Amino acid sequence: MTEMLSYDFMQRALIAAVLVGITAPSVGIYLVQRRQALMGDGMGHVAMTGVGLGFIFQTSPVWMAVAVCVLGAVTMELVRARGNQRGDIALAMLFYGGMACGKLLVSKSAQAGAGSLESYLWGSILTVSPADLATIGALGAVVVAVTLGLRRQLFAICQDEDFARVTGVPVRLLNLLLAVMAAVTVTVAMRVVGLLLVSALMVVPVAAAQQLTRSFAATQAGSIAVGVLVALAGVTGSYQLDVPSGPAIVLLAIVVFAVFGAIAAPLARRRHRDTPESGPQVCDVRLPGPERVDTTTPAPSAGLAQ
Repeated sequence: MTEMLSYDFMQRALIAAVLVGITAPSVGIYLVQRRQALMGDGMGHVAMTGVGLGFIFQTSPVWMAVAVCVLGAVTMELVRARGNQRGDIALAMLFYGGMACGKLLVSKSAQAGAGSLESYLWGSILTVSPADLATIGALGAVVVAVTLGLRRQLFAICQDEDFARVTGVPVRLLNLLLAVMAAVTVTVAMRVVGLLLVSALMVVPVAAAQQLTRSFAATQAGSIAVGVLVALAGVTGSYQLDVPSGPAIVLLAIVVFAVFGAIAAPLARRRHRDTPESGPQVCDVRLPGPERVDTTTPAPSAGLAQ
Protein backbone atom coordinates (compact mmCIF):
# COMPACT_ATOMS: atom_id res chain seq x y z
CA MET A 1 0.00 0.00 0.00
CA THR A 2 2.82 2.41 0.85
CA GLU A 3 4.48 1.71 -2.48
CA MET A 4 1.23 2.30 -4.33
CA LEU A 5 0.63 5.65 -2.66
CA SER A 6 4.14 6.80 -3.52
CA TYR A 7 3.13 7.15 -7.19
CA ASP A 8 1.49 10.39 -8.24
CA PHE A 9 -0.77 8.67 -10.77
CA MET A 10 -2.15 6.36 -8.07
CA GLN A 11 -2.84 9.28 -5.77
CA ARG A 12 -4.79 10.95 -8.55
CA ALA A 13 -6.60 7.70 -9.38
CA LEU A 14 -7.71 7.17 -5.78
CA ILE A 15 -8.96 10.74 -5.46
CA ALA A 16 -10.83 10.36 -8.75
CA ALA A 17 -12.30 7.07 -7.48
CA VAL A 18 -13.70 8.79 -4.40
CA LEU A 19 -15.21 11.58 -6.50
CA VAL A 20 -16.77 9.13 -8.95
CA GLY A 21 -18.00 6.89 -6.12
CA ILE A 22 -19.89 9.85 -4.67
CA THR A 23 -21.16 11.33 -7.92
CA ALA A 24 -22.46 8.26 -9.76
CA PRO A 25 -24.90 6.96 -7.07
CA SER A 26 -26.04 10.53 -6.32
CA VAL A 27 -27.58 10.65 -9.80
CA GLY A 28 -28.24 6.94 -10.14
CA ILE A 29 -30.75 6.83 -7.30
CA TYR A 30 -33.12 9.06 -9.28
CA LEU A 31 -32.68 7.00 -12.44
CA VAL A 32 -33.52 3.85 -10.48
CA GLN A 33 -36.61 5.53 -8.99
CA ARG A 34 -37.75 6.41 -12.52
CA ARG A 35 -36.98 2.92 -13.89
CA GLN A 36 -34.37 4.39 -16.24
CA ALA A 37 -31.47 2.29 -15.00
CA LEU A 38 -30.00 1.89 -18.49
CA MET A 39 -30.05 5.59 -19.33
CA GLY A 40 -26.42 5.96 -18.31
CA ASP A 41 -25.44 3.14 -20.65
CA GLY A 42 -27.07 4.91 -23.59
CA MET A 43 -25.36 8.19 -22.77
CA GLY A 44 -22.05 6.37 -22.56
CA HIS A 45 -22.56 5.39 -26.19
CA VAL A 46 -23.29 8.99 -27.14
CA ALA A 47 -20.23 10.24 -25.25
CA MET A 48 -18.07 8.19 -27.62
CA THR A 49 -18.68 10.80 -30.31
CA GLY A 50 -17.39 13.50 -27.97
CA VAL A 51 -14.23 11.50 -27.28
CA GLY A 52 -13.69 11.08 -31.02
CA LEU A 53 -14.16 14.81 -31.62
CA GLY A 54 -11.66 15.53 -28.87
CA PHE A 55 -9.11 13.34 -30.66
CA ILE A 56 -9.84 14.91 -34.05
CA PHE A 57 -9.50 18.51 -32.83
CA GLN A 58 -6.69 17.61 -30.42
CA THR A 59 -8.48 19.07 -27.45
CA SER A 60 -9.72 17.60 -24.17
CA PRO A 61 -11.85 14.50 -24.91
CA VAL A 62 -13.50 14.92 -21.49
CA TRP A 63 -14.90 18.38 -22.21
CA MET A 64 -15.91 17.43 -25.74
CA ALA A 65 -17.67 14.38 -24.32
CA VAL A 66 -19.47 16.60 -21.80
CA ALA A 67 -20.79 18.84 -24.58
CA VAL A 68 -21.92 15.98 -26.83
CA CYS A 69 -23.36 13.95 -23.97
CA VAL A 70 -25.36 16.88 -22.61
CA LEU A 71 -26.80 17.49 -26.07
CA GLY A 72 -27.66 13.81 -26.36
CA ALA A 73 -29.25 13.79 -22.89
CA VAL A 74 -31.48 16.75 -23.75
CA THR A 75 -32.52 14.99 -26.96
CA MET A 76 -33.28 11.81 -25.03
CA GLU A 77 -35.42 13.67 -22.51
CA LEU A 78 -37.37 15.49 -25.23
CA VAL A 79 -38.05 12.18 -26.99
CA ARG A 80 -39.12 10.58 -23.70
CA ALA A 81 -41.42 13.49 -22.84
CA ARG A 82 -43.27 13.17 -26.15
CA GLY A 83 -44.03 9.55 -25.37
CA ASN A 84 -44.61 8.50 -28.96
CA GLN A 85 -44.41 4.87 -29.96
CA ARG A 86 -41.35 5.32 -32.16
CA GLY A 87 -39.33 7.03 -29.43
CA ASP A 88 -37.46 3.87 -28.50
CA ILE A 89 -36.32 3.45 -32.10
CA ALA A 90 -35.05 7.02 -32.20
CA LEU A 91 -33.13 6.50 -28.97
CA ALA A 92 -31.60 3.26 -30.25
CA MET A 93 -30.34 5.03 -33.35
CA LEU A 94 -28.95 7.83 -31.19
CA PHE A 95 -27.10 5.40 -28.91
CA TYR A 96 -25.55 3.18 -31.54
CA GLY A 97 -24.95 6.01 -33.95
CA GLY A 98 -23.00 7.81 -31.24
CA MET A 99 -20.75 4.81 -30.63
CA ALA A 100 -20.18 4.15 -34.34
CA CYS A 101 -19.40 7.81 -35.02
CA GLY A 102 -16.98 7.91 -32.09
CA LYS A 103 -15.08 4.87 -33.32
CA LEU A 104 -14.76 6.31 -36.84
CA LEU A 105 -13.54 9.66 -35.54
CA VAL A 106 -10.94 8.04 -33.30
CA SER A 107 -9.67 5.87 -36.14
CA LYS A 108 -9.10 8.97 -38.29
CA SER A 109 -7.42 11.08 -35.61
CA ALA A 110 -3.68 11.62 -35.27
CA GLN A 111 -3.85 10.34 -31.67
CA ALA A 112 -5.33 6.98 -32.65
CA GLY A 113 -3.45 4.00 -31.25
CA ALA A 114 -3.89 0.64 -29.66
CA GLY A 115 -4.84 2.08 -26.28
CA SER A 116 -6.23 5.47 -27.29
CA LEU A 117 -9.87 4.38 -27.08
CA GLU A 118 -9.46 1.42 -24.73
CA SER A 119 -8.94 3.58 -21.65
CA TYR A 120 -12.18 5.47 -22.32
CA LEU A 121 -14.19 2.31 -22.90
CA TRP A 122 -13.04 0.33 -19.84
CA GLY A 123 -11.32 2.88 -17.61
CA SER A 124 -7.64 3.09 -16.77
CA ILE A 125 -5.91 4.28 -13.62
CA LEU A 126 -2.93 5.40 -15.71
CA THR A 127 -4.86 8.02 -17.67
CA VAL A 128 -6.08 10.32 -14.87
CA SER A 129 -4.00 13.46 -15.39
CA PRO A 130 -3.97 16.52 -13.08
CA ALA A 131 -6.19 18.32 -15.60
CA ASP A 132 -8.62 15.38 -15.64
CA LEU A 133 -8.70 15.33 -11.86
CA ALA A 134 -9.54 19.05 -11.74
CA THR A 135 -12.31 18.49 -14.31
CA ILE A 136 -13.72 15.50 -12.42
CA GLY A 137 -13.69 17.49 -9.17
CA ALA A 138 -15.42 20.54 -10.64
CA LEU A 139 -18.10 18.61 -12.51
CA GLY A 140 -18.64 16.19 -9.65
CA ALA A 141 -19.18 19.08 -7.22
CA VAL A 142 -21.86 20.51 -9.50
CA VAL A 143 -23.65 17.17 -9.79
CA VAL A 144 -23.63 16.51 -6.04
CA ALA A 145 -24.78 20.06 -5.26
CA VAL A 146 -27.74 19.72 -7.63
CA THR A 147 -28.78 16.19 -6.64
CA LEU A 148 -28.60 16.92 -2.91
CA GLY A 149 -29.77 20.53 -2.99
CA LEU A 150 -32.87 19.72 -5.08
CA ARG A 151 -33.53 16.37 -3.45
CA ARG A 152 -37.15 17.15 -2.55
CA GLN A 153 -38.07 18.35 -6.02
CA LEU A 154 -36.23 15.57 -7.84
CA PHE A 155 -37.80 12.96 -5.58
CA ALA A 156 -41.24 14.38 -6.37
CA ILE A 157 -40.87 14.16 -10.15
CA CYS A 158 -39.43 10.66 -9.89
CA GLN A 159 -42.41 9.41 -7.87
CA ASP A 160 -45.32 11.16 -9.59
CA GLU A 161 -44.84 13.83 -12.23
CA ASP A 162 -48.53 14.77 -12.30
CA PHE A 163 -48.67 15.32 -8.55
CA ALA A 164 -45.42 17.29 -8.64
CA ARG A 165 -46.80 19.48 -11.42
CA VAL A 166 -49.95 20.23 -9.39
CA THR A 167 -47.85 21.31 -6.40
CA GLY A 168 -46.02 23.85 -8.54
CA VAL A 169 -42.80 21.95 -9.26
CA PRO A 170 -41.24 22.86 -12.65
CA VAL A 171 -41.36 19.29 -13.92
CA ARG A 172 -40.02 19.79 -17.44
CA LEU A 173 -37.11 21.93 -16.27
CA LEU A 174 -36.15 19.44 -13.56
CA ASN A 175 -36.41 16.51 -15.98
CA LEU A 176 -33.99 18.26 -18.31
CA LEU A 177 -31.71 19.13 -15.40
CA LEU A 178 -31.65 15.52 -14.20
CA ALA A 179 -30.83 14.31 -17.71
CA VAL A 180 -27.98 16.82 -17.95
CA MET A 181 -26.61 15.78 -14.55
CA ALA A 182 -26.69 12.13 -15.64
CA ALA A 183 -24.80 13.07 -18.81
CA VAL A 184 -22.18 14.97 -16.82
CA THR A 185 -21.79 11.99 -14.49
CA VAL A 186 -21.09 9.69 -17.42
CA THR A 187 -18.22 11.88 -18.58
CA VAL A 188 -16.93 12.34 -15.03
CA ALA A 189 -16.70 8.58 -14.51
CA MET A 190 -15.40 7.48 -17.89
CA ARG A 191 -11.72 7.75 -16.93
CA VAL A 192 -12.14 5.51 -13.88
CA VAL A 193 -14.95 3.12 -14.83
CA GLY A 194 -15.14 3.44 -18.62
CA LEU A 195 -18.00 4.45 -20.88
CA LEU A 196 -19.25 0.87 -21.29
CA LEU A 197 -19.55 0.26 -17.54
CA VAL A 198 -20.39 3.66 -16.08
CA SER A 199 -24.10 2.84 -15.87
CA ALA A 200 -23.31 -0.04 -13.51
CA LEU A 201 -21.73 2.30 -10.95
CA MET A 202 -24.80 4.52 -11.17
CA VAL A 203 -27.23 1.65 -10.57
CA VAL A 204 -25.66 -1.29 -8.70
CA PRO A 205 -24.71 0.61 -5.49
CA VAL A 206 -28.27 1.97 -5.33
CA ALA A 207 -29.76 -1.48 -5.84
CA ALA A 208 -27.47 -2.87 -3.15
CA ALA A 209 -28.36 -0.17 -0.62
CA GLN A 210 -32.09 -0.57 -1.29
CA GLN A 211 -31.98 -4.11 0.07
CA LEU A 212 -31.01 -2.96 3.56
CA THR A 213 -32.48 0.52 3.89
CA ARG A 214 -36.03 1.63 4.54
CA SER A 215 -36.03 5.29 3.49
CA PHE A 216 -34.94 7.41 0.57
CA ALA A 217 -32.34 9.34 2.58
CA ALA A 218 -30.82 6.14 3.98
CA THR A 219 -30.72 4.60 0.50
CA GLN A 220 -29.00 7.68 -0.89
CA ALA A 221 -26.39 7.71 1.86
CA GLY A 222 -25.88 3.94 1.67
CA SER A 223 -25.47 3.92 -2.10
CA ILE A 224 -22.84 6.66 -1.92
CA ALA A 225 -20.98 4.72 0.76
CA VAL A 226 -21.06 1.57 -1.38
CA GLY A 227 -19.96 3.56 -4.44
CA VAL A 228 -16.93 5.01 -2.66
CA LEU A 229 -16.01 1.63 -1.15
CA VAL A 230 -16.09 -0.34 -4.40
CA ALA A 231 -14.38 2.46 -6.36
CA LEU A 232 -11.46 2.60 -3.93
CA ALA A 233 -11.23 -1.18 -3.65
CA GLY A 234 -11.49 -1.61 -7.41
CA VAL A 235 -8.75 0.90 -8.21
CA THR A 236 -6.50 -0.64 -5.56
CA GLY A 237 -7.17 -4.15 -6.85
CA SER A 238 -6.58 -3.11 -10.45
CA TYR A 239 -3.14 -1.82 -9.48
CA GLN A 240 -2.23 -4.97 -7.55
CA LEU A 241 -3.53 -7.38 -10.22
CA ASP A 242 -2.68 -5.27 -13.29
CA VAL A 243 -6.24 -5.27 -14.65
CA PRO A 244 -8.50 -2.44 -15.90
CA SER A 245 -10.08 -0.46 -13.10
CA GLY A 246 -13.57 -0.33 -14.62
CA PRO A 247 -14.33 -4.07 -14.68
CA ALA A 248 -12.76 -4.48 -11.21
CA ILE A 249 -15.00 -1.80 -9.72
CA VAL A 250 -18.18 -3.15 -11.34
CA LEU A 251 -17.51 -6.75 -10.29
CA LEU A 252 -16.90 -5.64 -6.71
CA ALA A 253 -20.17 -3.69 -6.78
CA ILE A 254 -22.01 -6.82 -7.93
CA VAL A 255 -20.37 -8.83 -5.12
CA VAL A 256 -21.56 -6.25 -2.59
CA PHE A 257 -25.05 -6.45 -4.08
CA ALA A 258 -25.03 -10.25 -3.69
CA VAL A 259 -23.81 -10.04 -0.09
CA PHE A 260 -26.44 -7.47 0.83
CA GLY A 261 -29.08 -9.63 -0.84
CA ALA A 262 -28.02 -12.63 1.23
CA ILE A 263 -28.48 -10.78 4.51
CA ALA A 264 -31.54 -8.74 3.50
CA ALA A 265 -34.11 -11.54 3.91
CA PRO A 266 -33.21 -12.58 7.49
CA LEU A 267 -32.88 -8.91 8.46
CA ALA A 268 -36.36 -8.21 7.11
CA ARG A 269 -37.81 -11.15 9.06
CA ARG A 270 -36.17 -9.87 12.23
CA ARG A 271 -37.60 -6.40 11.69
CA HIS A 272 -41.03 -7.90 11.15
CA ARG A 273 -40.84 -9.81 14.43
CA ASP A 274 -39.65 -6.75 16.34
CA THR A 275 -42.28 -4.36 14.91
CA PRO A 276 -45.17 -6.50 13.65
CA GLU A 277 -47.68 -3.63 13.45
CA SER A 278 -45.50 -1.01 11.77
CA GLY A 279 -45.28 -0.72 8.01
CA PRO A 280 -42.15 -0.08 6.01
CA GLN A 281 -40.75 3.42 5.87
CA VAL A 282 -41.17 4.30 2.23
CA CYS A 283 -40.33 7.98 2.02
CA ASP A 284 -38.71 10.47 4.36
CA VAL A 285 -38.58 13.38 1.93
CA ARG A 286 -41.19 16.09 2.40
CA LEU A 287 -42.63 16.83 -1.02
CA PRO A 288 -42.43 20.44 -2.21
CA GLY A 289 -45.54 22.60 -2.36
CA PRO A 290 -47.85 24.45 0.00
CA GLU A 291 -48.95 22.84 3.22
CA ARG A 292 -52.47 21.43 3.05
CA VAL A 293 -54.86 20.89 5.95
CA ASP A 294 -57.09 17.85 5.75
CA THR A 295 -60.53 18.69 7.14
CA THR A 296 -61.97 15.24 6.54
CA THR A 297 -62.13 12.42 9.03
CA PRO A 298 -58.61 11.07 9.63
CA ALA A 299 -57.94 7.74 7.93
CA PRO A 300 -55.95 4.92 9.51
CA SER A 301 -52.18 5.34 9.25
CA ALA A 302 -50.70 3.83 6.08
CA GLY A 303 -47.22 3.58 7.53
CA LEU A 304 -45.67 6.29 5.39
CA ALA A 305 -43.12 8.59 6.96
CA GLN A 306 -43.61 12.08 5.50
